[in-house]
Amino acid sequence: MTPTEPPPARGPAAPAAVRPPLPVKMVIAGGFGVGKTTAVGAISEIEPLTTEASITEVAAGVDDLTHTPRKTTTTVAMDFGCLTIDPTLKLYLFGTPGQERFGFMWDDIVEGAVGGLVIVDTRRLDDCYAAVDYFEHKGIPFAVAVNAFDGRVEHSLDEVRWALDVSAGVPVVVFDARERGSVRDALLVVLELALARTDGRPGSAAAAYAG
Repeated sequence: MTPTEPPPARGPAAPAAVRPPLPVKMVIAGGFGVGKTTAVGAISEIEPLTTEASITEVAAGVDDLTHTPRKTTTTVAMDFGCLTIDPTLKLYLFGTPGQERFGFMWDDIVEGAVGGLVIVDTRRLDDCYAAVDYFEHKGIPFAVAVNAFDGRVEHSLDEVRWALDVSAGVPVVVFDARERGSVRDALLVVLELALARTDGRPGSAAAAYAG
């Protein structure tokens, strides 16, 4: 090229490579009929995968339907859904079965999860003790989400914390398993808690919700 020749035309800049969002696994746990399947269905951006089976007369004699008389099905394996938080992060949600007789599945469902959301019905707190104990024993970050059945809860968050005997580092929040935005906010509390532990810093979410 001589000094009098124009420089060659430049082509359009190559587009920057777009990375897929980081997959993050989170577990939604709790006792029988507390709203796990409802929560997954409310928040999932895809048609949720459920393993619902009809409650038989035999199962009805084992599972307490006192506070859920209209419940006709139950999860026998797991629920699955997903939620894109932003272009960099995607949550994959796994709901556990609530009955103790399906507890043998928990290790497989929980493996690789960054955290858990334990859903509680304040009318029967004893149903969620097993889930709380499980996450504490495994050392997995978790939050307690009190499901506001009929728009109300039977006990204050302080009373729930005391009854469950969870540490101040475990967030205890109220949410509505039927409302997408409410479920999202509860999951973000767990996500922030898990990220805080990964970073090795105190969880701001836990401090904000430790009430």
